[in-house]
Amino acid sequence: MKAYVFPGQGAQFVGMGKDLYDNSALAKELFEKANQILGFRITDLMFAGTDEDLKQTKVTQPAIFLHSVILAKVMGENFKPEMVAGHSLGEFSALVAAGALSFEDGLILVSKRALAMQKACEMEPSTMAAILGLDDDVVEKTCAEIPELVVPANYNTPGQLVISGSIAGVDKACAKLTELGAKRALKLPVGGAFHSPLMEPARLELEKAINETQISEPVCPIYQNVTAKADSNPEIIKENLKKQLTASVKWTQTVQQMIADGATSFTEVGPGTALQGMVKKIDRAMPCESAKA
Repeated sequence: MKAYVFPGQGAQFVGMGKDLYDNSALAKELFEKANQILGFRITDLMFAGTDEDLKQTKVTQPAIFLHSVILAKVMGENFKPEMVAGHSLGEFSALVAAGALSFEDGLILVSKRALAMQKACEMEPSTMAAILGLDDDVVEKTCAEIPELVVPANYNTPGQLVISGSIAGVDKACAKLTELGAKRALKLPVGGAFHSPLMEPARLELEKAINETQISEPVCPIYQNVTAKADSNPEIIKENLKKQLTASVKWTQTVQQMIADGATSFTEVGPGTALQGMVKKIDRAMPCESAKA
């Protein structure tokens, strides 16, 4: 079974999507529609902006979403998913590509998500850190023991878990986990504590928008971040999507479940190759590739 996976924040680069815009009438039409919906020319920032432009959450998230979704649409008949998943933001791209969300609704939700997250980040200084070389349960136990807020946020691969929380909480956890033998405890250059309880104001804001959005049955099962299980029921998809901002991204568990359910190859749809690297760390023999238009 062919699995298609969609990247999240961090995969952006200047020039992303330009080849699609230049070589496909459909891509050009969709990018121009996105410029209208967003109320600014995101294509200018994607194709010829600066790294700083692209780092703004309100730009980054729609930019990665657009690159992924438009690439899937340009693939046409060659895009035949039998299972899909997306890492954090990528879950929205996966839902549009699999027909559960319309292009317009997906873009509006992603834009609202980005602005709500930005606002939540500004309310309280917070951060994230990558912990390498420790078992998940050691990281989970350590986070639970620290009085300040710090939680496991992204289960990326076995031995690579990202934690998220208040600056004091993350600093204390990094120090303690280094003592316990972490190979690295590396603070990440992010705007705030994504996938932690500090995103609750953003989750509430996005929940309202998700409730008002039509979600249909996808053409294939989607494996969602919150559960790491296959689902095609629109109501369940909606509920899981509403929980996503404050819950952990169970990526390791998702890939393991997709393989257990019969995935024979993984195709990454969108910028970068980060997810292929993660899949290879979970199953070295698994064939992986980048989607091509």
